[in-house]
Amino acid sequence: MIRAAVLALGFFASLAFDRAVSEELNYDILTFEEFKGWNSDNHEAALEVFLNTCPDMRDPDWLSLCALAQQKPAAKPFFELFFRPVLISDGKDALFTGYFEPELNGSRSRSDKYRYPVYREPKIAKAINPWLTRKEIETGTFMKGRGLEIAWVDDPVELFFLQIQGSGRIRLRDGSVIRVGYGGSNGHIYRSIGAELVRRGVYKPHQVSAQVIKNWVRRNPVDGQELLYHNPAYVFFRRIDSIPAEKGPRGAMNRSITTGRSIAVDPKFVPLGAPVWIEKKGAQPINRLMIAQDTGSAIKGAQRADIFMGTGDKAGRSAGRLRDPGRMMVLMPIQRAYAMAPEALP
Repeated sequence: MIRAAVLALGFFASLAFDRAVSEELNYDILTFEEFKGWNSDNHEAALEVFLNTCPDMRDPDWLSLCALAQQKPAAKPFFELFFRPVLISDGKDALFTGYFEPELNGSRSRSDKYRYPVYREPKIAKAINPWLTRKEIETGTFMKGRGLEIAWVDDPVELFFLQIQGSGRIRLRDGSVIRVGYGGSNGHIYRSIGAELVRRGVYKPHQVSAQVIKNWVRRNPVDGQELLYHNPAYVFFRRIDSIPAEKGPRGAMNRSITTGRSIAVDPKFVPLGAPVWIEKKGAQPINRLMIAQDTGSAIKGAQRADIFMGTGDKAGRSAGRLRDPGRMMVLMPIQRAYAMAPEALP
């Protein structure tokens, strides 16, 4: 491993990264031989995911490699010949978490069972920011009778977490699926209900997870509803009919993401579309080549990634349990890798 430290501000300005960074970062150029599990990974699967989004990368270095990848070369030699792994560190410990696409049960019409609406954004919410709070939207009359319902679902708790995820699927009674994505918000700042349960002394910080919160709200329906109102932020949705039901949701690059191969990263440090080698520790280690195709408001830092675990309850449980250390290395085009760490030039 070759270590080189350069000022992030100068480097990223030279590579036209749109950000201002003042801290000093470390760039370690590694070799593929240092990767645990590299030889046994399914590089062909990673190459297919890379091809989903690399045509949308803007830099000529990336586009030339994308053009080569479109010729379907042998995947493992392709990555080894044309990339160099760079470990970017900002002094913070690596953290891997998981996310998923919720799937709710729903109906196109309201009934006693399906009585919780999934709303489109009203025009007034665009004009007034912030607009009504979550409680005002759900208990008031403004939204009623305006034809803003995309569908009706059977579980208000799952609907709340659908808003946190920002996208998901609604499986209708006839087996068809409506996919929804972020369509706007009421402009209020998000307040964590997990943190509120900790503040109240209900749980310790290490005990809180999405499933724990859901169970508590369901066991305490009155207090649980008030807990949900503690978060005044409210997300509206839009239908996404352009993606087949069998494909993953759209990521930040406006393309479907792939279970176990797509990650959300901080684009201040990792270019969207770049291959990233993950070495996640924990009870279920993961050593795998993934592609940075998404972002998230909680994903901040050079060694921070959110792994897409898939769709539905099983994926949600897996995502909820994932919170592990490790390390991640960005595979950069060779000339870019050595521009990041000029002292490491061979």
